[in-house]
Amino acid sequence: MGERSGKREIPLLPLRGLLVYPSMVLHLDVGREKSVRALEQAMVDDNQILLATQEEVHIEEPSAEQIFSVGTVARVKQMLKLPNGTIRVLVEGLQRARIDEYIRQDDFFQVSITYLEEEKADENEVEALMRAVLSHFEQYIKLSKKISPEALTSVSDIEEPGRLADVIASHLPLKMKDKQEILETTNIKERLNILLDILNNEREVLELERKISNRVKKQMERTQKEYYLREQMKAIQKELGEKDGRQSEVDELRAQLEKSDAPERIKNKIEKELERLEKMPTTSAEGAVIRTYIDTLLSLPWTRRTVDNLDIHHAEQVLNEDHYGLEKPKERVLEYLAVQKLVNSMRGPILCLVGPPGVGKTSLARSIARALEREFVRISLGGVRDEAEIRGHRRTYVGALPGRIIQGMKQAGTINPVFLLDEIDKLASDFRGDPASALLEVLDPNQNDKFSDHYIEETYDLTNVMFITTANSTHTIPRPLLDRMEVISIAGYTELEKLHIMRDYLLPKQMEEHGLGRDKLQMNEEAMLKVIRQYTREAGVRNLNREAANICRKAARLIVSGEKKRVVVTPKTVESLLGKPRYRYGLAEREDQVGAVTGLAWTQAGGDTLNVEVSILPGKGKLTLTGQLGDVMKESAQAAFSYIRSRAAAWNIDPEFHEKNDIHIHVPEGAIPKDGPSAGITIATALVSALTGIPVRKEVGMTGEITLRGRVLPIGGLKEKALSAHRAGLTTVILPKENEKDIEDIPESVRKELKLITVEHMDEVLRHALTRQAVGETR
Repeated sequence: MGERSGKREIPLLPLRGLLVYPSMVLHLDVGREKSVRALEQAMVDDNQILLATQEEVHIEEPSAEQIFSVGTVARVKQMLKLPNGTIRVLVEGLQRARIDEYIRQDDFFQVSITYLEEEKADENEVEALMRAVLSHFEQYIKLSKKISPEALTSVSDIEEPGRLADVIASHLPLKMKDKQEILETTNIKERLNILLDILNNEREVLELERKISNRVKKQMERTQKEYYLREQMKAIQKELGEKDGRQSEVDELRAQLEKSDAPERIKNKIEKELERLEKMPTTSAEGAVIRTYIDTLLSLPWTRRTVDNLDIHHAEQVLNEDHYGLEKPKERVLEYLAVQKLVNSMRGPILCLVGPPGVGKTSLARSIARALEREFVRISLGGVRDEAEIRGHRRTYVGALPGRIIQGMKQAGTINPVFLLDEIDKLASDFRGDPASALLEVLDPNQNDKFSDHYIEETYDLTNVMFITTANSTHTIPRPLLDRMEVISIAGYTELEKLHIMRDYLLPKQMEEHGLGRDKLQMNEEAMLKVIRQYTREAGVRNLNREAANICRKAARLIVSGEKKRVVVTPKTVESLLGKPRYRYGLAEREDQVGAVTGLAWTQAGGDTLNVEVSILPGKGKLTLTGQLGDVMKESAQAAFSYIRSRAAAWNIDPEFHEKNDIHIHVPEGAIPKDGPSAGITIATALVSALTGIPVRKEVGMTGEITLRGRVLPIGGLKEKALSAHRAGLTTVILPKENEKDIEDIPESVRKELKLITVEHMDEVLRHALTRQAVGETR
C-alpha cells in the first residue's frame, strides 16, 4: 500500500451511511453531481481521492461542517458508467488523513489534508490484545450467523495489528459513531481496546437475543401445542355431541355483555373477569365463583327503567281501589307525584309507615307501586342480624352472595322500583355487625348514589329507587336511621272504617276466593258490626279478614252439603257460624266504682283500655304494685302516691293514712306487660277515690302523666287511645291540655261520639272524674 506522510491537496468524495478503512477494497455507486466531478478530478490527478463520511445520512448536499474531519485516502482502481447515470467505482483504502482546510467547495470539494501515521505501542501488549480480539471475533461469528466463517480465516492471517483492527471493524454491523471512532484512533493499542469493548458488548447482546429467541420459540411451541390439544378436544366433544364447555360459556356471556346496559367501567370489569374465566380449566372451583359474579353484574339493571305514570287522578283511583281511609299516606304519595311531574327528576323519598299489625302498611306500598306503574320489590328485615345481609359478603368467602339490596335490584330488573323494607324495627345486631348502621347508607338520599356492596365491588346508584319502610313502633329504630326517613303514622281504623273495609274489600275478596257469589252468601251491616265488636279486638283488620274467611268456609260447607242453597248472615246467625262472642263490647264499667278507673294505653298493637284498681288495707304504709308493670308505670304510681300525701289535708284525707294502711295498686289484664308514661293521673284518681270513698264515673277514660305538684303532662298516641275508648264504649276522655293539637288526628266520627276534656292540673281531673267533689279542694 505504501504509506505517505506530510500534507497535500486532494479531491473529497462525501460518503452517505458508509465508511472506508485503509486496506479495504469495495465498490461505490456515485450519483451526486459534486461527487462525480471530484472523481473526474481524481482521475486527472493521480487516481487518489479522500473518502470522508457525512454526519447525517439524509442530507443530500452536505456542507463542510456536516462531514467528519478524518477520512481515508483511497485509490480509484476502476470506473464504470451505469445506464441509470450513476458511476460504479472500485476503490482501495490506503491511509488515514485529516482534513485541514476546504480549498474548493463550488462544483466539487477540494481539501488540504495531513496524513495520519499509526502510533506504535509495546509489542507484547499489542500481541495479547490481538489474540483477545481474534478470540472475541470468533465467538461473535459463532453467535451472529451473519458473518461467514471464511471471514475468520482471512482475518487470522493478518499480522499487522492496525490492519487487523480495521478489517474486523469493517465486518461488524456498528453504528457510524463507533466506526468513525476506530478510524480516528491512530494509537494501535487504543484502537484494539475500543474494538475489544465493542466485541464484548455485541457478544452480550447476541447472547441475550439468543435467549429471548429460545424463550419465544418455546412459548410458541407451547401455544401451538395447547391450540392443537384444544382443537382435538373440540373435535372429540363434537363427536360425542357435547358443546365446548368453557368456551361456549364465555361466548354466551360475551354476547350478553354486548346487549348489557352496564356503564363502560362495569363492562371493562366484566371483560377482565371473562378473560380470567377463559383461561381456567372447566374443573376449576374458582371458575364457578367467577361465573356467578359475572352473572350477577350482567343481571343487575344499570340504566333500564320503567316510565312513571304521573297521572295524579289515576294514582288516587288506584289507592282508593285498594284501601279505604289512610288519608295521610295517600296524600303524601300524591304530593310526591305532583312534584315529580313539575321537576321531572327527584331523589326518591324514604317513607316509613308506622302502625300496628294488620292496618295495611305492606299492601299500601304494593298499591303505591301499582299507582306509579313501577316494579315492586319486598324484603323482610325481621330478625336480620348480620351486616353482610345488607352489604353482601366479600368474594373471598365460600358461598359469598350480594346483599339483600342488590338482590332486590336484580329481582326488580329496573333502576327505579318501589322497594319495601319490611319490619325495619325488628333488626337485631350481634358480633356479626350492625345491619341498622349498614342501612344508613342505603336510606340516605345524599349518599346512596354510590352504594357500596362488598360482593359486586363497584358502586351502585340507588337514587332512583323509592324506598318504603314499615314498622310497628319507632322506639326500637336507631335515631340516626329514623332521622333519614319521613314517618307516616297509620294509627288504626275506627269501627265505621272497619265496617266499610269489611263490606267493600274483605268480604267480597273472600267470597271470590271461596267460590261464593252474591246469590249464595249475603251479610247485612248489623252482622258485620257484631263480628267487629264481639269477635275481633284490634287496631288493624287482619283478624277481621280471618273471620270473613271463616264465615265463607262455613257457608260453603252448608251449600255443598245441601243444607242450604243460600246463606244469609244476620246478627242472630253469627253465633251459629262463629261460636260464642270472644269479647264483651263496651268494656266500660257498668256502674260507678270506688277505687277503679279506666285508663287509656298505647301498645304496638294499637290503643287499649286499662283498668286500674286500688285497695286500702290495714297495715303499716306498704305500697304494693302488681300486674306486670314496667319501671315507668311504677314511677308514675310513686309520683301519684307522693302527690296525694302532699294534698291529703285539702281532700279531707287522714294525713297519717300512709302509716295506718297498706295500699295495693293492681292493673288486671293477665300477664300482658304494660309500660309507658301515661298512667299517672289514672293511678292518682284511683287512689283519691279509694281514700275518700267517692266513686269514679263509669263512662270516663283518662290518659296523662302527673308531676309531684299535680301538673298534667302530655302523652303520645292520642288517636290510638281515643279509638280504644270509643271501642270500649266510653263517652268521656280526659286528656292533657298540651295534647289539644293532636285532637284533629282523631277521626271525625269518633270525635262526635266522645266528649274530650283537656286538663292542666290534677284537681281538674278529679272534678270531671269523681261523682262528687272532694272536700276542701283548692288550687
